[in-house]
Amino acid sequence: MDGTADDRFGTGRFEASRNRLASLAYRLLGSAADAEDAVQDAFLHWQAADRRLIKVPEAWLTKVVTNLCLDRLRSAQARRERAAGAWLPEPLLDGDPMLGPADTFEQRESVSLAVLTLMERLSPVERAVYILREAFSYGHAEIAEILDISESASQQHLHRARRRVTAARHGGEADPASARRIVEEFLAAASSGRTERLVALLTDDATAISDGAGLAATLLRYDTAQRIAAVVRAGFRPTPAKRRLAGGTPAVHYAPLNGAPALLFVVGDKVAGAVSFDITGGKIATVIGIAAPTRLTRLTEAWRRHEPGTPLITQW
Repeated sequence: MDGTADDRFGTGRFEASRNRLASLAYRLLGSAADAEDAVQDAFLHWQAADRRLIKVPEAWLTKVVTNLCLDRLRSAQARRERAAGAWLPEPLLDGDPMLGPADTFEQRESVSLAVLTLMERLSPVERAVYILREAFSYGHAEIAEILDISESASQQHLHRARRRVTAARHGGEADPASARRIVEEFLAAASSGRTERLVALLTDDATAISDGAGLAATLLRYDTAQRIAAVVRAGFRPTPAKRRLAGGTPAVHYAPLNGAPALLFVVGDKVAGAVSFDITGGKIATVIGIAAPTRLTRLTEAWRRHEPGTPLITQW
């Protein structure tokens, strides 16, 4: 069949699925750039396929994208980078279509930076089963078909994935007004050097992770409220060296990322750094700091189209 003869099976049919496929790929890979590459590769497969043999285009495309992403996760380069502990997901501004479905708690949680980071503990197949089930509500029979595994294997992978994510998961959902208030208090305490107030805002088992602006060989991790408070106090203290690294004097904005409250450090119209927070029970359970320029490209592009409110700090 010629795709132009029936556009349900041509370019138009693929484009109708693009956002959903990109959202799937982003959850699997944690990188918007890699997700876009995977979707483009899937489009090439779609163009080359004998579409007369494709009975359900959406299912076919889902299988192709999922397996392209698994190939990337299993690649030698990805294994080296992720095993070295230098990997964090790429943050996206709320409203980005790549974030995909957000109707249920499971869908929103599966795309949070905290959960995307935790999913690094899963095998590629466990990650795929978890995302297909939790974020896209596929049944085990469908997942088995997509991944070429048995239904019982799919159920076992999901059980292991849920157990690992739940065991390490700290945060939950907080209403937007409370979340913003807590983050603003955190910023005020960090900027003024009030370590005791920072400790009070953190859960007893809080964790903090930073990519060290891409300068560190591995991720920087801190696991006690007192240590996190000390590091945050030092990190939020502006210095000429930090301003040089940021490319100028940033303004600090509040802007949710991946469904979670966050602070953005913005120089002109460029995002120089992002700090995301996971909040549970009125306290901060997880802090994730990202400043490596390669992880902020899409966020900066979205910010330039965004209409920001008044910054919390005009000049940091």
